Amino acid sequence: MLVIVSYDVQVSDNSGKRRLRRVAKICKDYGQRVQFSVFECIVDPAQWVVFKRKLIVLINEKEDSLRFYFLGANWQHNVEHVGAKKIFNLEKDALVV
Repeated sequence: MLVIVSYDVQVSDNSGKRRLRRVAKICKDYGQRVQFSVFECIVDPAQWVVFKRKLIVLINEKEDSLRFYFLGANWQHNVEHVGAKKIFNLEKDALVV
């Protein structure tokens, strides 16, 4: 299934900047960045549980926020891209990790 993950991390201090880097790194482990704080992630249900838990444990719920958008398994018909940034098909294109 395709999950869009967006986040907003308060970076007014060093701990916030550290959380921001860690959130981005976790998201990058599961998908591709499509905007500064937005990732497209293709995960199965077991991966989703682990991924979501890692993010929730990391953030400060009083200062930060996470949003998850579920586009399901048939997501190709629900995503359209226009513009300069090259986006890879996570299921068909080879990604080097």
